[in-house]
Amino acid sequence: MIRKLFPTLIYEGSLTQSQKLNRELYKEILIYQDEDIEGQKWSKENYRGGYTSYNSITNLHKISPTFQELNQKIDVHVRKYLKGLDYDLKGRSIQMTTCWMNIMPQNTYHPLHIHPLSVISGTYYVKVPKGASSLKIEDTKMGFLMSAPPRKKDNYYYHFNPEPGSLVLFESWVRHEVPPNPASSERVSISFNYEWI
Repeated sequence: MIRKLFPTLIYEGSLTQSQKLNRELYKEILIYQDEDIEGQKWSKENYRGGYTSYNSITNLHKISPTFQELNQKIDVHVRKYLKGLDYDLKGRSIQMTTCWMNIMPQNTYHPLHIHPLSVISGTYYVKVPKGASSLKIEDTKMGFLMSAPPRKKDNYYYHFNPEPGSLVLFESWVRHEVPPNPASSERVSISFNYEWI
């Protein structure tokens, strides 16, 4: 007998009737981008060709009613995900603590990383042009494969190919990246972290 043990659970969902919300989110993202001088400066050095408020504005869900609405909608999906993860929260709760925006024009990328000090992380997609890059999730055993021969099928990575309104959630220790965006127009997303409060 062969058993499959310790699976990595990734949650995929979408927000229904998201077109109006996405239009409002996109309008606000452009305003924040224009006014966020600190974020523009950081992005120039660390997010080549693109813009992210990762190092400047990370509380969008607390300062914007539109982002607060998004937070409430994502909370519904997080509750479903938590049931699958079977955490014992010890009477405490999981809450969104940080929320930031990302604009990835052609050739902008996000290298392999994790989200330290968080429990659940994820991304919501506002604008996704045809042919835009995927969210690439690494096999969680990758660092322990040692002398193993390659698999016949290259399945060391899972590619989540989003559409506008798509949502993906994963445990924050799962390594992931966004390869260079091949599309000629920008890929716009909102990323966030949940912590055990």
